[in-house]
Amino acid sequence: MNYAKFVGWGSYLPSLVVKNRDLVRFVDTTDEWILSRTGIKERRYSHVSTGEMAWLSAEKALASAGMLPSDLDLIILGSTTANDVCPNTASYIKNKLKAGSAAAIDINSACTSWLYGVAMMSDMIKAGSIETGMVIGSERLSLGLDWNKRESCCLFGDGAGAVVLTRSNEKLGLISSRISCVPDSREFLEIPNWGIQPGIHTNDLHLSMNFDGAAIFKRAVKSMSLDCQAVLNQAGLTIKDIDLFIPHQANIRIINAVGSKLGVDPDKTIVTIDRFGNTSAASIPISLCEALKNGIIKGGETILLASFGAGLSCGAAILKWGASTKHIKETHFSIPSYQGEVTELLSDSFSYHGINCS
Repeated sequence: MNYAKFVGWGSYLPSLVVKNRDLVRFVDTTDEWILSRTGIKERRYSHVSTGEMAWLSAEKALASAGMLPSDLDLIILGSTTANDVCPNTASYIKNKLKAGSAAAIDINSACTSWLYGVAMMSDMIKAGSIETGMVIGSERLSLGLDWNKRESCCLFGDGAGAVVLTRSNEKLGLISSRISCVPDSREFLEIPNWGIQPGIHTNDLHLSMNFDGAAIFKRAVKSMSLDCQAVLNQAGLTIKDIDLFIPHQANIRIINAVGSKLGVDPDKTIVTIDRFGNTSAASIPISLCEALKNGIIKGGETILLASFGAGLSCGAAILKWGASTKHIKETHFSIPSYQGEVTELLSDSFSYHGINCS
């Protein structure tokens, strides 16, 4: 039987660190208000595009696996903030990697996009349709924030993470997965006025997110818990068999509530939201890369993944990690650091939303 083994990983985190005290300069909030409600201390904002961040994380993942771009049969990008409506951003990444004729697909299921992509690619590898592929989560959400809405603008950060999967006869990779979508929940998290529907969408350059935190919390905790239990049952496991829990880094309250509902030992839960904020589709691959970098993931461990996002999309998976926890190689590619301040990087957005940063 074929399995889809994880053999490479890489992430890109923008150089510009924006702490809560920096946001207080132009958002009606406080460090205590943000930290107590979200668990976030700081986040990163990017000076380069979603595609550029995704490309560098992809280069790192290929080097980590000791593979070449020509080894890839398929590239899937999960993102809400793609470079263009058409053509897709996955093709931009493929071309910059010089990955030949590899297929390239964008998935937009918001924060769940990367997990959707991993589930789909794993099934394709198991079915024999492809041999090797890459799934990337990349987001530049700093461009879509309304600085007058403190309940949402303080949550999000930018970044990218990528993994390489390849066919194996070892029982590794996703051993069970479930993707779902909560009924009648689209309006609780949306970016209005942008799309291709004349009379509905204005396509303003600067976006504003509609965000119903209470409704999202209730549905996210319930749906993630149900999907987690479903994949445990599918794999014939219990929560005691799980070595690590890597949830979508949406909000520390949601992370804790899901962990409590499932009975996860808090020491087994990976938390990165304090340093990176909610990076949407990039949050699980970034957290995975951080756990590997810090020696938290050990060879042969069983990892529970769970996510939710706008839609409300949802999903969970059980990942059996292989023996490798170190990069085979490091890439020589890089992105120059941003040398300015956040007020310079986002000056147009601040001006549009009537924010005085002087």
